[in-house]
Amino acid sequence: MKKLILLILVCTTLLCGIVLRAQNADNITGTWQGTLKTPNGQQLRIVLKIAKTNANLTGMFYSIDQPGPGIATGPITVQGLNVKVPVPAIGGTYEGKLANSESDTITGSWTQGPGTNPLNLTKATPETAWAIPEPPPPPVRMAANANPAFDAATIKPSKPGTPGKLFTVRGVNVMTVNTSLSDILGMAYDLHPKQIVNAPEWAESDKYDVTGKPDVPGQPSVAQLKILMQKLVADRFQLKFHRDKRDLSAYVITVAKTGSKLTPSAADPNSLPGLFFQGPGRFRATNATLAEFAQVMQGTALDRPVVDQSALTGRYDFTLNWTPDEFQFPGLRGPNGGALPPPPPGTTEAPDLFTAIQQQLGLKLDSTKTPVDVMVIDHVEKPSEN
Repeated sequence: MKKLILLILVCTTLLCGIVLRAQNADNITGTWQGTLKTPNGQQLRIVLKIAKTNANLTGMFYSIDQPGPGIATGPITVQGLNVKVPVPAIGGTYEGKLANSESDTITGSWTQGPGTNPLNLTKATPETAWAIPEPPPPPVRMAANANPAFDAATIKPSKPGTPGKLFTVRGVNVMTVNTSLSDILGMAYDLHPKQIVNAPEWAESDKYDVTGKPDVPGQPSVAQLKILMQKLVADRFQLKFHRDKRDLSAYVITVAKTGSKLTPSAADPNSLPGLFFQGPGRFRATNATLAEFAQVMQGTALDRPVVDQSALTGRYDFTLNWTPDEFQFPGLRGPNGGALPPPPPGTTEAPDLFTAIQQQLGLKLDSTKTPVDVMVIDHVEKPSEN
């Protein structure tokens, strides 16, 4: 997506240390604030709080006009008058320059995904500092033993030209954006399109936006989201199928000999994961299992099923950067296999996917042929009226 979105993915109580590389480190402490103008004209107030404890600095980043808590920065670098503030949890970076060693202003820019926008910060005083809203209370979870269905659901054709696809929960509604029946089946049953047999052509070509309210209160878990989608396709698409097993080319995830480099997530393990492509070749996961990572990779980036055989069952936060090859992201290339959109900043010199997964995550991705479960469709129809 071309428009800049500040995605508040996860609340963490760990504040990351800042690297001190200049005498300006003491002057950089305090509260800095400024207004970011997005490409769609939205004005977002940004607050960056930097504090010093002993020899270390800590930083918190806030977008106070958007819901969500503050986000811990990564290691901030101060070199001469230049300041660099990475915010890895949302794939963003602020870079700016002080006018002089005593300056109360930083002239710079914010980069997130493919977009870079000016963002100038001014050091605030107690009188000028913007109030930071209290974070919203955590969502009420759906009962773990609930077997939800949609109380009501609308299925509408997606707007032509909509980029990407999305599965999300907003308030009491479960939503999908720009998803085909094949996408929905992939999410609901953990399938790659090659594991769906006898599907009509429209199952991949027709895109839909789905909005549904579950008949059970509370935020559903990932397993409950799958149940909702399984019932939706049975009811509204009249899906009937049987299962089979076939030998297919697949990718298998295992732990590399050097050991896993994954960082356990500090988020509530019962909360929903965040799994986002921030452009071709840049993937961000928060509070996610490797099985969930495998499902998203096979559904969007790769040309065959992905099987997690790592035996790692925890939830992790990580970013993966790589340079896609000509077989990856087929859905972004169009029916004739066109070029991908430009990669996000910092990915042009990234290694290929197999190398990146081993170097950055301590995992291996091997290509093999293995018995894989498939869904054989016996009957399906275009969705019924709302």
